[in-house]
Amino acid sequence: MTAEGIAPRRSKSGDGGHSTVDDGGDSGAGSPRQSAFTIGDLSREFDVTLRTIRFYEDKGLLNPRRIGTKRLYSRRDRARLKLILLGKKVGFSLAEISEMLDLYDLKDGQVTQLRVALGKFDQQIGFLTAQRDDIDQALADLKRAREVVSGMLKERERRGA
Repeated sequence: MTAEGIAPRRSKSGDGGHSTVDDGGDSGAGSPRQSAFTIGDLSREFDVTLRTIRFYEDKGLLNPRRIGTKRLYSRRDRARLKLILLGKKVGFSLAEISEMLDLYDLKDGQVTQLRVALGKFDQQIGFLTAQRDDIDQALADLKRAREVVSGMLKERERRGA
C-alpha cells in the first residue's frame, strides 16, 4: 500500500507551522523532513482527532516513543498514519491495514507487502464495483417505482380534483 493517495493538510499560518522536537509545543503541522512529530502535529497535518491517533496507537498500528507524558512520533509513525488513513479511505479494515503494515518488518517486506497490497487492492476494487452495481440497480428500481407512484397520483388527482 502506498501513501500517495492521502495528501497531508498544510498549515494555514503562513510560517510553515512546524514545531521542533524540543520546543515542547504543538504549534503546527509537521513537515515530512522533521525527525519527530507531536500528536498535535499529526492531528493537524492529517486533519484527524487526537483520539483517532491514540486509537491507532492502542491498536498497535503506531508506536510513538514517550518523554514523560508526551508522545513523539517518528517519520515511520507518520508514514504509517498516512497509510492507515489511505487504507481506511478506500475501505480496508484495521486488521487488513495492520497485516499490510506488519509486512514491512519482514526481510523482504517491501516485495511481500507490495504483492499482498496488490491482491488486497484487486479484492477491494471488485467489492466496491459490486457495491456500485448494487447501488445503480437500487437507484433504477427506485426511479421506476417513483414514476409508477407519480403516475398513480396524477391519475387520482385528475379524477378526483
